[in-house]
Amino acid sequence: MFPIRDHNPSDKVAYVTYALIILNISVFILTVTVFQTDRDLAKLYWHYALIPDRLSSGDNPLALITSQFLHGGFLHLAGNMLFLWIFGDNMEEEMGHLGFLLFYLTAGVGAGLAQYASAPASNVPMIGASGAIAGVMGAYLLFFPKAQVDVLIIIIFFFRIIPIPAWIVLGVWFGLQLFSGVGDSGQAGGVAYWAHAGGFLVGIALALPLWLRKGATAFWSRTDGHPPHPEARYARIDSRIPTVRRRK
Repeated sequence: MFPIRDHNPSDKVAYVTYALIILNISVFILTVTVFQTDRDLAKLYWHYALIPDRLSSGDNPLALITSQFLHGGFLHLAGNMLFLWIFGDNMEEEMGHLGFLLFYLTAGVGAGLAQYASAPASNVPMIGASGAIAGVMGAYLLFFPKAQVDVLIIIIFFFRIIPIPAWIVLGVWFGLQLFSGVGDSGQAGGVAYWAHAGGFLVGIALALPLWLRKGATAFWSRTDGHPPHPEARYARIDSRIPTVRRRK
C-alpha cells in the first residue's frame, strides 16, 4: 500500500516544500557522485549524520539538522520526498512559508531526539528527512483528518487506487511505527522507528497552537474535518489480471 496523492489542493504555491524537495535531491546527487567510497561516506556521516554516542558527549549538536538532508539510497529519498509532496503543501499554506520551514526543522530535531532517547549510547548514524516529514503528517492529521488520500494497492498483477480518509492512512502508519519501535533496540542499522513516531507526535504538538487559534473543534465543525475548499477529483484507475478468452 502506497499513498500517492491527496484530494487536498493548495491555493498557494508551496515554495518552501518545493525548495526542501529540491535541496534533498541535490544533496543526494552530490553524495552519490562525490562520496563514492566507504571511507568517504564514513567521513560524511561522521560530520553530518546524527550519531547518538557523539550527541551524548555534547559533540556536534548541529547534526540534528544536517542529518535531515542526508539519505541512504534512492528509495529512501524517493519515499520521503513523495510524502513531503503529498502533505507538505497544505501545512505550508496553513502555517505560512517561514512558519512552515521553522516547523519542519523543529519537528526534525524533535524526531532526532526521540530516536536518540531510545539508544543514547548507539554509534549507528541516523540520516533522513523522515522524522521531519512525520511531523508534517502529524500536523496534517490534526487539521484535515477526513481529507481523502489516494492509496495504491498492488497485489502481484493487480493494482487499484483507493481513496481513504487521512485519519486511517496516517493512523495506521503511526501505529506501525510504534509497534515496530517497541521491538527495535536502536543499536543496529535500519529504520529509525522512534524518530518517525516521535516526529509525528512533535508535529501534532507544534501544530496544536495554530489549530486552537483557528477554532480547534470549531475548525473541524466548519469543514467536517475535510479541506476548507473543494476537493480535487481524479479519474479512477483500476487494473485486474487480464482474462484469456477461449477459442470457440
